[in-house]
Amino acid sequence: MLRTRRPLTRRIAIGTAVLGAAALVPVGATPAAGAPPTPGRQQEYAAAAAEFGVPESVLLAVSYLESRWDSNAGTPSTSGGYGPMHLTDHRHVRSLGGAEPEHGEDRRGDPARPGPVTGQAAPDATSRPTVPGQPSPATATAPDDPSADSPGSQTLDTAAGLTGATETALRTDPAANIRGGAALLATYQRDLAGPTGRASDPAAWYGAVARYAGSDQADAAAVFADEVYRTIVEGAARTTDDGHRISLAAHPGLVPQRSRLDRLGLRTPPTPATGAGAECPRDISCEWIPAPYEAFGDGDYGNHDLSDWPARQKIEYIVIHDTEETYDNTLRLVQDPTYVSWHYTLRSADGHIAQHVRAKDVAWHAGNWYVNAKSIGLEHEGFAAQGTWYTEAMYRTSAKLVRHLAARYDIPLDRQHIIGHDNVPGVLPGNVAGMHWDPGPYWDWSHYFDLLRAPFSRTGGPRTGLVTIDPDVHTNRPAFTGCETAGTPCAPHGSSAVVLHSAPSADAPLVNDVGLRPDGTPNTMHIADHGARVSAGQTYAVAGRQGDWTAIWYLGQRAWFHNPASKPTAKWATGLVATPKPGRATIPVYGRAYPEAAAYPAGVPVQAVTPLQYTLAAGQRYAVGDVLPGEYYRATTFDGSSPGDWTVIRGDTRYVQIQFGHRIMYVDADDVLLLPSPVGAPR
Repeated sequence: MLRTRRPLTRRIAIGTAVLGAAALVPVGATPAAGAPPTPGRQQEYAAAAAEFGVPESVLLAVSYLESRWDSNAGTPSTSGGYGPMHLTDHRHVRSLGGAEPEHGEDRRGDPARPGPVTGQAAPDATSRPTVPGQPSPATATAPDDPSADSPGSQTLDTAAGLTGATETALRTDPAANIRGGAALLATYQRDLAGPTGRASDPAAWYGAVARYAGSDQADAAAVFADEVYRTIVEGAARTTDDGHRISLAAHPGLVPQRSRLDRLGLRTPPTPATGAGAECPRDISCEWIPAPYEAFGDGDYGNHDLSDWPARQKIEYIVIHDTEETYDNTLRLVQDPTYVSWHYTLRSADGHIAQHVRAKDVAWHAGNWYVNAKSIGLEHEGFAAQGTWYTEAMYRTSAKLVRHLAARYDIPLDRQHIIGHDNVPGVLPGNVAGMHWDPGPYWDWSHYFDLLRAPFSRTGGPRTGLVTIDPDVHTNRPAFTGCETAGTPCAPHGSSAVVLHSAPSADAPLVNDVGLRPDGTPNTMHIADHGARVSAGQTYAVAGRQGDWTAIWYLGQRAWFHNPASKPTAKWATGLVATPKPGRATIPVYGRAYPEAAAYPAGVPVQAVTPLQYTLAAGQRYAVGDVLPGEYYRATTFDGSSPGDWTVIRGDTRYVQIQFGHRIMYVDADDVLLLPSPVGAPR
């Protein structure tokens, strides 16, 4: 996360949707052309297309790029959009009010040189609503938010005028919402003097589709329109979050009339000078908005560190954050030299990307210096709590960027290396409770990895000893609380997260995370209290099975989740596991993989290898993510003048990265045996 956690009521941004020409990953088989529509939602699309004279394929594809046809229970998206057509209503969202932002962790995460202390919190800091039993963070004042006046920010009231529907109906009734989207598309097409009618050529609607993106930038609007037309060409089919089966027949050979984009008069970003452009794939909308690197005097500086990746140190991770802020405010924050930094910001409305820190340099984003020094941070406009949802446009653009970066820097596309901020460990025991939990349980990891073309798949059987978490995100709806007010239920919403119990029963208490609750009490269902949950794509060693329940090794204990064979929430997997060497009753677990003291040159302070408050006991097993060298990137001065600065200190110690709890952690390779996942899971 970036800086401030706002309630559901504070989702505001600009524009409306988008992607690059990334491959569509349809859910389900594409139906044959001419297949009869199924009753219900499909007929509502057909009726709206006929009423307002829009080709049904255009209406369906635009809606897919906005919401994947989901209704999201009438809650706003991260950019203030409602319903299957993502009709935006920023004024209404702003009127609902919101919680004050909160301070978060030290985003630099290096006690050798603490991060800046400012009057503002880190962008995603308020994605930690107060958890019962934990202290309330301090508050700060957020910048004014002008996003309600941004392009594309108020399409819902326009749709109300065109259709006669009330604004409340357009926000909460999917059929009214679809009518509103169709009316907008028809109006945009008439404004461009294009052909209208349900039977008109879909290819001639390119300009209207581009305008629907709500962007003031020609490249962002074009990327959105191109992805809409890719969807029309390839087709799609899926079941929505409220149970409607919808299909869009493939239209191979359709070529959109892209020249119609010129009629919109959108801003064209200037061509950057050689070497000054953003590091993005060419087929997404991306610009360079640099984070400042400035000295303040008295040895202080911000807001990132210089390095030379990957020549100096290999990039191991890509960290997924959400901003807990609007896009516009996020850009202002990253341009503050006294603030923190991240490499990329992604806009929810149209998937547009801004890069701020070069991939070769170290941004201050994850709260753990070891991870910061080996990662690229992506901030996604959004809010992790209150049942919010992320646009398909942003998911797809993000996936294209991550695929590009992973290929360039040889980063595996798995959940051991593509991680959330919520998977980053605290560097020391005192840092554990303050670590962030974004992008939260509503980020759809399974869909995201489908878009990365690295879907979670079964690689083993019931006796192979490992499981990869992968619930059905629509039907898996944990009863979280505290999204808006402590103790109150969150709106029902599909989730990638699976809740862990201390015994094989839904009535059993949740497990304990001693780093969050040192008194040993069970963790809770509070949205920010993620000490008793796992999420899609994470792999764990099986610790037992009983009826419809499966136990995994988790933070030094058995943790049970409901996993019936008729509707599994996990896939059987194979791989390596780490277990203590014979004769070791317990071994320490670390939040950073630093070298031994003897590796440090004279004059460079030794960074202690301090265990966290967890232990790994004999007989327990944890899935292995990687084997890594002990490394410490020394960077404590603006100009590299301190002894050892701008160098990577390497030792002989090797570490094994394991999936120890919800977060990754590290153990000394000399303390463990690495074994194939055992055949015959314990019962």
